[in-house]
Amino acid sequence: MQTVLSGFLKLALASLLAGSLLSVFDITPRSVLDFFGLTAEELRDGVIAAFAWAAPRMLMGAVVILPLWFVTYLLMPPRS
Repeated sequence: MQTVLSGFLKLALASLLAGSLLSVFDITPRSVLDFFGLTAEELRDGVIAAFAWAAPRMLMGAVVILPLWFVTYLLMPPRS
């Protein structure tokens, strides 16, 4: 649990530093979207479309992978 908390703390600190550095150069999320010619709605729609494409494939993969992992886990020799 401590390593997870440590990882989140490092991620938060790195994000804070990156955000501060970007603000020094006056880079905002709006300016990044404008640079790529996107609106917030188009970005949201793209994320939703990507999730709608990926979710069923991930579930179908899990139907195959999880039973294989479980059988492999059961058949592994016990650790000392």
